[in-house]
Amino acid sequence: MTSIWRSLLAALVVTLALGPAAPAPAFDGEKALHEAAKKEKEFTWYTAHYNSESAAALCQGFEKKYPGVKCNYIRTTAQVAYQRLAQDQKASIAQASIISSTDQSHYTKMKQDGWLQPYKPKNLPELVDAFRSFNDPDDLFIATAAGLVLITYNTSVVSPAEAPRKWTDLADPRWKNKVSIGHPGFSGYVGTWVVQMKKLYGWDYFKKLELNKPRIGRSINDTVTMLNAKESIVAAGPSATTLESKAKGNPLAVVYPEDGAVLMVSASGILNNAARLFMEYLLSRDGNEVMVQQHQDPVNKHVKPMAGAKSIADVKTIRPTPIEIEKGIPEVKELFRETFGI
Repeated sequence: MTSIWRSLLAALVVTLALGPAAPAPAFDGEKALHEAAKKEKEFTWYTAHYNSESAAALCQGFEKKYPGVKCNYIRTTAQVAYQRLAQDQKASIAQASIISSTDQSHYTKMKQDGWLQPYKPKNLPELVDAFRSFNDPDDLFIATAAGLVLITYNTSVVSPAEAPRKWTDLADPRWKNKVSIGHPGFSGYVGTWVVQMKKLYGWDYFKKLELNKPRIGRSINDTVTMLNAKESIVAAGPSATTLESKAKGNPLAVVYPEDGAVLMVSASGILNNAARLFMEYLLSRDGNEVMVQQHQDPVNKHVKPMAGAKSIADVKTIRPTPIEIEKGIPEVKELFRETFGI
């Protein structure tokens, strides 16, 4: 045996004895954050952006990547999540470590009240450039999720040719008793959509929509349930949950409205150090791969949308300004209750 082969054999023996090399850190300080999180053992995440299935998948992906840290999630609507957190703060209960709300006005209030801890994620350069403007300049909240409000419909009842093409089509009398929407008093997604529709068409849009007697849920995800049950056949619904349901074999489809899909960018804010590692995960490639598997839109610039799905960058999107959202949602909640009696 030549000396070269002896050297290679020796190297192989050493490699087998030592086992596979530890993976390189995904970001600077990852090991230290993991060790700190293991000392905390677990954390709780209040989330309004994802449905329960997606939130569970993200927690499971995190626990697999970072063993020794348990991820607990509480999935609810944005307003309920905020109210629950407010009760925790009043009672000095540190139940939530991180909150992901779909109502931008919540972050302004939480910042004013001093609930959030500053943290600039190491994975921040991975964030899609277009979403960076939604981050807090003081690093108190960071954009970690994105999605769209679209026109959705049940394909077993409505053909593509018949489906509404514009938001104003939902107020057409042909859809009387056949439309479903969410409630801005509970859902940040719906609140932003209502503010944007009022901006485009005035409150008369909702007065006309009320004549169609829409079915009204709390969460925007309720529209998916109603479509599947044929309690409604068209809706103002979420892109991700609708496409996820479609992938399971349900007869659903989406329409990207001619007058613009409503862009939702949801932030996350940290309430204690236990959630720093999870914030990194929400921005990471691994975390965003899980998001895509759940039909969510990635916010990591290196992760592509699911095959067949449109990238947000390729869609005509509309969205109120942060100030319009902050001032508009409280106003439209009252107008909505007056108009729809609920």
